[in-house]
Order: sequence, then C-alpha cells, then structure tokens
Amino acid sequence: MFRWFETRLDPFPPQQPVQPPKTLVAFCLHYTTGAWPFIIVTGILISLIAIAEVWMFGFLGSIVDWLSAQNRETFLQNEGWKLAGMGLLVLIALPLMVTFQSLLQHQTLQGNYPMRIRWLVHRYLLKQSMAFYQDEFAGRVATKLMQTALAVRECVIKLIDVLNYVLVYFTGVVIIVGSSDWRLAIPLGVWFLAYVALLRYFIPRLGRVGEEQADARSVMTGRVVDSYTNIQTVKLFSHSRREESYAREGMSNFLGTVHKSMRLVTKLYATLYSINCLLLFSMGGFAITLWLNEAISVGAVAVAIGVVLRLWGMSQWIMWEMSGLFENVGTVQDGIQSIAMPHTVEDKPGAPAIVVDKGAIEFDRIGFHYGKGGGVIEDLSLTIAPGEKVGIVGRSGAGKSTLVNLLLRFYDLEKGRILVDGQDIAAIQQESLRARIGVVTQDTSLLHRSVAENILYGRPDAGAGLMEEAVRRAEAHDFIGGLSDLEGRVGYEAHVGERGVKLSGGQRQRIAIARVMLKDAPILILDEATSALDSEAEAAIQENLYRLMEGKTVIAIAHRLSTIAAMDRLVVMDQGRIVEDGTHEELVARGGIYASLWQRQSGGFLLADAPDQQQQAAE
Repeated sequence: MFRWFETRLDPFPPQQPVQPPKTLVAFCLHYTTGAWPFIIVTGILISLIAIAEVWMFGFLGSIVDWLSAQNRETFLQNEGWKLAGMGLLVLIALPLMVTFQSLLQHQTLQGNYPMRIRWLVHRYLLKQSMAFYQDEFAGRVATKLMQTALAVRECVIKLIDVLNYVLVYFTGVVIIVGSSDWRLAIPLGVWFLAYVALLRYFIPRLGRVGEEQADARSVMTGRVVDSYTNIQTVKLFSHSRREESYAREGMSNFLGTVHKSMRLVTKLYATLYSINCLLLFSMGGFAITLWLNEAISVGAVAVAIGVVLRLWGMSQWIMWEMSGLFENVGTVQDGIQSIAMPHTVEDKPGAPAIVVDKGAIEFDRIGFHYGKGGGVIEDLSLTIAPGEKVGIVGRSGAGKSTLVNLLLRFYDLEKGRILVDGQDIAAIQQESLRARIGVVTQDTSLLHRSVAENILYGRPDAGAGLMEEAVRRAEAHDFIGGLSDLEGRVGYEAHVGERGVKLSGGQRQRIAIARVMLKDAPILILDEATSALDSEAEAAIQENLYRLMEGKTVIAIAHRLSTIAAMDRLVVMDQGRIVEDGTHEELVARGGIYASLWQRQSGGFLLADAPDQQQQAAE
C-alpha cells in the first residue's frame, strides 16, 4: 500500500527544465506542475475532516440537551440511530479519511514533491554558464537548491491547509454556535477581526525577517563550505583564526536575524494568547447570561465554550503555520534570485550536433571582453589546419585561456565567429562540441569518486581493458595500485577525496591525462598539461602525450616553453591580439617577443617581465 502511494508522483520527471518565472506565485506554480491532482484531493479531504470535526461539536451540544431532558428508559429508543450514525463517523469515516489524506500527503507528496523540484532545478543549474559559478559559492548554490525545494512544498501545502481550516472550520463554528442564538456569534466575529488584524501586522514582518534569515543562512553555509573546500590553503597560510572570524561574522549575521524573528514571535504569542483569553471570558459570560434568560439551552453553552477552547488551540496552530508560511516565502524569494537566472550560453532551438571529421579550427575576427568595456580579445583571427599542432604563448593576461574557453563555448562571443570543420559553434549543441574536444588543464579537479569513475568520465562506455591501457600510457598504473581510502577500497576503487585532494598534483594530472587519452577526441587542448609534474615524470609521459596528439588538432598553452617548442607552429599573444606566428626557429630568429621570452627562461619557466622589459620586447 505504501509503495503504491509512493509511486504515484514521479520524483524525476523526464521533461527538460526551462527557466522558471521570477515572481513568487508563478515560481511555485511552475514547480507544482504534475503534483496538483494530489494536492487538490488532499485539500478536499482536509475540508471534509474539518466539517466532520465541527459537526461533532454541534452533536456534543445535542447530547448534553438529550441527557438533561430525556428519560433514561426511552433515550436509546429515541436517539439511538443518531448515536449510531455518529459512531460510524467516528469509528470508520473519519479514520478512513485521515488515513487516505495522510497517505497522499506523507507518501505521495512529502518526499516526491520537493525531490521533483530539486531534480528540475539541479538539471537547470547544471546548464548554467561558467560565469554563473564564478560569481557564486558552490555551497551557497547547493544550500539554496535544498532550501528552496522544501520551502516551495511548505508554501503550497501550508497555504491550502490554513485556508481550509480558516474558511471551513471558522465558518462551521459560526454556523453551529449561531444556530442556537445569533448573539453568540458576536464574540466570535469580534475575535476574528482582531485575529485577522494580528495576522496582517505580524506575518509580513515575519516574512521579511524570514527572507533575511534565508539569505543569511546561505551566506553562513557558503562561508563554512568555502573554508572546508580550501582547507589546504587555510593550513598553508596558518589562517585558521582568520577563517574562524570569517565564519563567525556569517554566523553572527544569521543569529541577528534569528533574534529579530524571535522578538516578533514573542510579541505575537503574547498578544494572541491575550485575545484568546478575552474570547473565552466573553463567550462564557455571554452564553451563561443567555442561559439565565432562558434564551439558550445547556447544550448550547457547552458547544459555545467547547468550540472556543478548540479555536484557542487552532488559532495558535494557524498562527505558527502562517509564520512558517511567510518564512518559507522568504526562502523561496531568496532562492528565486539564484535559481531563476537565465542561461547566458544556450543552444539555439533545434541546434544540431556538431560533426568533426577533420578538426579544422578558425577564429574569425573574434572579440570578447567579459562584458566590460576594455579589451581581452580584440579582432583576433587564427586558422588551425586539421591535425596541426599549435602552441599558444604569451604573458599572463594575454588572453590565452580566454581563447580556449571561447573555443569550448564556456562563453558566447561578442563579435566574430568560431568555426570547427566549417560549422559555427554558436549554431550547434554545445555539449556535442565539448564531447569532441579533449582538455587537460593546469588546475586538475577530480570528482570525489573512485579512480576508475574519474578515468571513465572520459568515456563511460569503455571497458576495463581500454581504461587500463590509457592508464599505462599516462604512466599512472603503478601509483594507482597502491591507493587506498578509509573505507578499505583500494586501487581503482579507492576514492580520491573532494577535488582529488588525497592525491599529489602529479598524480591528479596523470589521471586527468589518462581520462583524456580514453576520451580520444579529435581536438586536443593542453593548458599547462604537465605543469604539475616533476621533470622525471614529465619526461616519462611526454612521449605518450606526443603519441596522444597524433592525428589530432592540438592547441597547447604552456609557460614552460620547452614543452611546446616542437609544435608545428607557435602563436604569440599579447593584450588579446596575435603579435607573432611561426615555428620555434623562425620566432627565435625574428628576435621579437618570443625570442625575448625564450632568452629569459629560468628552469624552463616564463618569468614576469618588468614594464620596461615588456615595452622593449614589444618593440
């Protein structure tokens, strides 16, 4: 039975996620699609349960009147069928409705509904641009994803619960009490107006504090996660106290919002309790006065006081639900600011997958400035023939990595176009483009999974034989055999830690090279691919790298010029432009920037140039 209800709502809908709306109601409705039938049925059941409970209070008044007025000998004969009907309601109908409503709410909605939201939001965020993740803490994004999913569920379900009870229950109470004497409805009406005024005053304020609290919680979590993610840097610079202060500032700001919220809660609770006491006092006094004047029966007095006591508890529940609702509203509004951001790099509708047969690359008068006025790349043109190996040289900030990022379409061009085998990369599916390009970067980041999973990331359908062949070619087989983790996993099954922190820089780099070797893409980008290796390890895999480059179009970036001197062609970049182009020998003989850089090598690395030296080299 539980399994049947748990499988009514698909937690992982197959439809492609689209940009959600940026307004609160539209955002909640967007992520509630598919769950509405179950939410509506749950709401109907809650209404029926509320009506039944109010009816029982009215029936209680009838019982009191019967017991005070009827003869014991004829009581069951006169009222037995009514008691039997109420017994069926209490013993069968109400338990069945509550059970069905509970199954829908807890088995169908409670887990699946927010999971649908997480699944859709996660898939949408995965397609965000690199710029999005450069501007946000990873921990902050993850926290907003988790919090917002739960907050949307709570907003929708709590609102339906509260509206049901307020409208159905209070209306039913007024009808039941007023049917004895309309004057008994007067204290209820006054109390209801005071209660609504209380809600109107406190709830929006709690909502605003809730939004501040959600944002402060995200910042606090992001700061803590940032410290853990960069724990090596923290320890290397002996800045644990600095990180304590950094986290404490975030925690203090969050605590400030908690204190502000709790002050409002205390005021709210004290005020609500006072008006409930006034309602009980006035309703009891009014009912007894009417009874003394023989206007109502004893049963009516019992019903009036009984429903007030019930409203006493329910009014506090509704108030907490409403404050919780507006706190969740604040959380959703905070989450919308990150989740509803548009994709800045999107495929055009119906964009085809790229077809790379040769690997020709052409940068056609491209321009890109990261949205700024000043130049990063200005009117750059470069043609790379199929199978050609090109080294990109230049000082830091010359635009080398930006050129590679544009080829990978991490950003869209501001002007010009990039062609791969004659196909404009802006008009094809970006994932198909990246699937045809292998990349080894300087900052190798591994997934917190097994060694095998990290290597097979390059080609998930490859078998163990192909994987081990790639590992041997990358000179990584020997050290992988000696790996182990705290769970007792060894070798290829050992987990490498977050971002691969359990491995040395050279080990991470060799695994990254093995991953790209396994991918075997027709275009290869080497961005400081051997920078983390010592000279001996570099020499050991250099031959394998050259073998990897065979038959591929290669773009290699290196500050260690000796690693790219043997390329077919070297391109020298300076301030976003190509200033020199030729073979190593040609450029050395030319006596320009490249020759100057080559002469100032120390241990094979490119040194920083003083401003006057840079000017001389440029001249």
